[in-house]
Amino acid sequence: MDTRNPRLTLGRFLADAAARHGDRRAVQCEGRDLSYRELEREVRARASGLVGAGIVKGARVAVQLANRSEWIVAATAIGRLGGVVVPVNTFASREELTTLLRHGDVSTLLMQPSLLRHRFLDDLLADHPAIAAGEPGRLRGPELPQLRAVFCLEIEAARGGVQAWGELVARGAGVGDDLVAALCAQVEPSDDAFLIYTSGTTAHPKGVLHSQRAAVLQAWRFAEILRFDADDRVFTTYPFFWTAGIAMSIGATFAAGGCLLLQQVFEPGAALELIERERATVVHAWPHQNKALAEHPEAVARDLSSVRKVDFATPIARLAGIERDEYGTGASYGLSETFTIASMLPVDAPSELRRCTHGRALPGMEIRIVDPETGLPVPAGVPGEIAVRGPTLMRGYTKVLPELVFDADGWFRTQDGGSLDAEGFLHWTGRLSNLIKTGGANVSPVEIEQVLAKHPDLEIAIVVGIGHPTLGEVVVLCAVPALGRKVDEEAIRAFLRERLASYKVPRRVLAFR
Repeated sequence: MDTRNPRLTLGRFLADAAARHGDRRAVQCEGRDLSYRELEREVRARASGLVGAGIVKGARVAVQLANRSEWIVAATAIGRLGGVVVPVNTFASREELTTLLRHGDVSTLLMQPSLLRHRFLDDLLADHPAIAAGEPGRLRGPELPQLRAVFCLEIEAARGGVQAWGELVARGAGVGDDLVAALCAQVEPSDDAFLIYTSGTTAHPKGVLHSQRAAVLQAWRFAEILRFDADDRVFTTYPFFWTAGIAMSIGATFAAGGCLLLQQVFEPGAALELIERERATVVHAWPHQNKALAEHPEAVARDLSSVRKVDFATPIARLAGIERDEYGTGASYGLSETFTIASMLPVDAPSELRRCTHGRALPGMEIRIVDPETGLPVPAGVPGEIAVRGPTLMRGYTKVLPELVFDADGWFRTQDGGSLDAEGFLHWTGRLSNLIKTGGANVSPVEIEQVLAKHPDLEIAIVVGIGHPTLGEVVVLCAVPALGRKVDEEAIRAFLRERLASYKVPRRVLAFR
């Protein structure tokens, strides 16, 4: 697709999909089906409600919802109006949520009351008296100075300053379709669309700001590279608060006219039942989830023969009866800053090629290898640091000066090591920084170490990543106790669970003296 296509906005993307695919199923989530036409109708209604609630172009709206149809409707409606979607990591701790809302200048929060052990609404009201005692729709508080409104699913009436979802729907009653259409018409591919928080090498997650074009262009690219078509039924566990879930699962499925199969919470037994019942053709799951599916007691009894588009290296491929390596997603390279992939081979490229490279730069994207010390380009075959630029590269990190992020020519240095061969194929070799990659998530050791600096029992805390067969790496803490104290592994883990997302909590704590 032409990277300058004016249809590369969230609103036009779904409108075009609805026009092409009409009554075909777009989403199946926990017993509820939505066709493309119904999904488009819900997005229009939600957009009207957001206009009635005061959302304008550029407003930042946080979405604290699980993988459910309401997330897709909300995010697309925000984008249709030119608002900026700020996805909330549903694993985030209470402190992390507060930081995101404040640092992200969020003016409206769309949420659900709970998920598993997380009590999102109760915690929000307990942590923020200004919301608990606030007037609905007119919130004022110095801790979250930009926040004006919170709307929550699954409550019947306001709780403090938090309004019921029905109130958001009601706000759209006086907003005409012509106004929503006029607002949508003023949204351009170059406008901001997503502010996605991801861990890096700094103490706090960084806000990665992306354009409308980046998200939609990647949707079309994935649909082509993954060889999706309108008959595909895509089961995905990829969380919608990260770019893979947005582009690879939602975007690619809708670009092809397929159907998304969703669970709010991954449970392998229920997932296997859904895959079998809906005759899923595609499975998107992280390695540890694929392992859990394959090792579930019911796995061998389930008919997974419908699954044809799954990486051959996963145990699900064997359960589906796939005997030859004709489909694989591993020949790729990307990061949150490029809204997933910057390079990739088609999934049906020869397996010999997929196994030995990470693909070529996608159309419009540029990749070069530079000397980590000087920043100067190095010749083909010489290892160095991967640098990227192009149409899906982020606008920047929010509240960070661009000259601190990009070089004078617009290149972003990734802190990943690799080389380019004479034919332009990328060979990624690993991180040059100490960032830990666990179960598909980035974890900053610095962030954990700064939290542990407040722990009274520890003199020294060093966080490292240790190789793991399914998670890639696991987080491990090496700790030296303070004088007269001892290292209590469970107490330290409990201390961190209150302050950090669960995947950032070390799997093991090793005591040193």
